[in-house]
Amino acid sequence: MNESLLRELVPAVIGVLVRRGAEFAAAEDAVQDALVEAVRRWPDEPPGDPKGWLVTVAWRKFLDAVRADTSRRRREELVEAEPVPGAGEAGDDTLQLYFLCAHPSLTPASAVALTLRAVGGLTTRQIAQAYLVPEATMAQRISRAKRTVSGVRFDRTGDVATVLRVLYLVFNEGYSGDVDLAAEAIRLTRQLAAKTTHEEVVGLLALMLLHHARRPARTAPDGRLVALSEQDRSLWDTGLIAEGVAMLQTALARDRLGEFQAQAAIAALHADARTAEETDWVQIVEWYDELVRFTGNPVARLNRAVAVGEADGPRAGLAALAELDPSLPRHAAVAAYLHERDGDPVTAARLYARAARSAPNIPERDHLTRQAARLNAQLRG
Repeated sequence: MNESLLRELVPAVIGVLVRRGAEFAAAEDAVQDALVEAVRRWPDEPPGDPKGWLVTVAWRKFLDAVRADTSRRRREELVEAEPVPGAGEAGDDTLQLYFLCAHPSLTPASAVALTLRAVGGLTTRQIAQAYLVPEATMAQRISRAKRTVSGVRFDRTGDVATVLRVLYLVFNEGYSGDVDLAAEAIRLTRQLAAKTTHEEVVGLLALMLLHHARRPARTAPDGRLVALSEQDRSLWDTGLIAEGVAMLQTALARDRLGEFQAQAAIAALHADARTAEETDWVQIVEWYDELVRFTGNPVARLNRAVAVGEADGPRAGLAALAELDPSLPRHAAVAAYLHERDGDPVTAARLYARAARSAPNIPERDHLTRQAARLNAQLRG
């Protein structure tokens, strides 16, 4: 076995794991475990692609470690939740930790970043992707937040709006990332909804339930992403949809509209359509207009361009997209979709391939790669 080759490959393999979302220290541990496996197996079974072999084994080791750590934390939580003999039921202080990290001495953005890192379990890279900033920028923001609160008394807690933002981002990472945090975000939001009548709490919970209801149909048995228009809607959880719609109606009846209610209304319109063709895209565009008015969020504008393309045709969608920064994450993927619908498979294939290279996770990268390959095959045929 070529030990010098192994030493040369280690930095590259660690780099691959970090780009996939692993913390640097966790990536190092996983690669070390893979090297042990290589020492044991390579003398008898030398791989044709040493780097590919190490990446595969190290990534598997990393995922095993994540699962083991998650299981351990769940076991600890179950033990902590067991009532002490002769005492009342033990309380769950996770939500209180969210409020404590959202300390008034921090800006809302710093409070969210700190809570996601310290309590939510997200990596710095994942938080940076959610905020559309470089990882180094987010690392500095979290470090400053830690220094700010290191000498303060935690006798004043943060506000509901900041905690809602944290729960929303945790849910989004759990819904689309490698580590499942969605169920925990729903659990904590349910607790918060039981403690307050804040209409945006109910709006956020409705949004989570409506998205979570579609989760069984989002991936095929082999792990491939399934586009919303192609999902088997019989797999959607109608109980969660009904609960989410009822909560949304309760929140909207208070006539104090907010961004989470607007997002939940969009999700409800998707859930209400029996088929993709029956989706009320005109009304969805109207709700995106409300969402953009509340937030000005470029991601909301990007999603609005898709909705405009469905409601008014791909040319209108491309016109809306032209107003946005091309460096926006998933911009190329949206452009590819709209160009394909507009009858331009050459441009669409090129854009799908570009989008795949910057995809934030492996399933999305593979999905975009398959889209590009499909169009290229059609063009060759």
